[in-house]
Amino acid sequence: MSTTDLPSGRQFFTRTALASALVLSIAPPASAAEIDAAALRAQALAQFQPVPARAPGSERDTPAQIDLGRRLYFEAALSLDNSQSCNSCHRIDSRLGGVDNLPTSPGVKGENGSRNSPTVLNAALQMAQFWDGRAADLAEQAKGPVLNPVEMAMPDEATVVARLLAKHEYDAAFAAAFPDASDPISYDAMASAIAAFERTLLTHDRFDDFLGGDLAALDDVERAGLKTFLDAGCAACHNGVALGGNSYMKLGLVKPYSASDDSGREQVTGNPADRQVFKTPMLRNIALTAPYFHNGQVATLDAAVRQMAEYQLGRTLDDRQVAQIVAFLNTLTDKQRG
Repeated sequence: MSTTDLPSGRQFFTRTALASALVLSIAPPASAAEIDAAALRAQALAQFQPVPARAPGSERDTPAQIDLGRRLYFEAALSLDNSQSCNSCHRIDSRLGGVDNLPTSPGVKGENGSRNSPTVLNAALQMAQFWDGRAADLAEQAKGPVLNPVEMAMPDEATVVARLLAKHEYDAAFAAAFPDASDPISYDAMASAIAAFERTLLTHDRFDDFLGGDLAALDDVERAGLKTFLDAGCAACHNGVALGGNSYMKLGLVKPYSASDDSGREQVTGNPADRQVFKTPMLRNIALTAPYFHNGQVATLDAAVRQMAEYQLGRTLDDRQVAQIVAFLNTLTDKQRG
């Protein structure tokens, strides 16, 4: 373009002004509510992140491993009397929240475990597994209940492998999932496949949409609940992608918790300082996973919010604050389950 083709200064500024006026006529100024919502989103992004499209470590999982893990997750032959599967306590069928909604879960002999079954949804986003963090990852966690004498009660790994070898419909599936293994059907392979499947159990909720920039994803009450959640100090423990699952905390940090004599993480570390210390539970899908706490003794989300504020923060929330926080927590429910 030559200099003679360029618009004059007056023409340039006239065209610019017209263009600016056109943009303003299309996009009106943000309202005070929109400005407040944008500021709240910025505050939230300092504490939380949206659930990712893929879980950490899933890049190594193959479709064959995931498919095998899905089958094994529902396989009752992994229990002594063929009555229990992973899904018995961590229900992912229907619109359930990855739990059985019982205070504690019954095993093969009808005896209940000592702790509430945590959700398997988004479990791959946690720093460790089980309430006390005794399993470093999903594969290690998958091995535990199968041999637990109260839960699935299989006597040893060899018996589990024998069960799987006897079910010849698994021969090709294990071979496809672990093509480089000399003996594809093994206890480790079983756990690895289940873990691969569990890494696919990620959820997406309206709070993810809000964090992603959709300011209308939360209504006025829900945004007020998020603000109260942040201002009250709840995010000190419930933060990150899963709003929890990434730290250990003493239950009864400010006010002693006497409703349970469970020694918590002390059973793992042997350190008295870890008495009644538990992994902070995730809040994603929390509205679906009642009853609450490690002992399953808190029936409602309202009561859980009140008690957490009291025992962990030394705060007494009024009814309005509790209702607001509960409204926010309901936005953490997976869209496919809510």
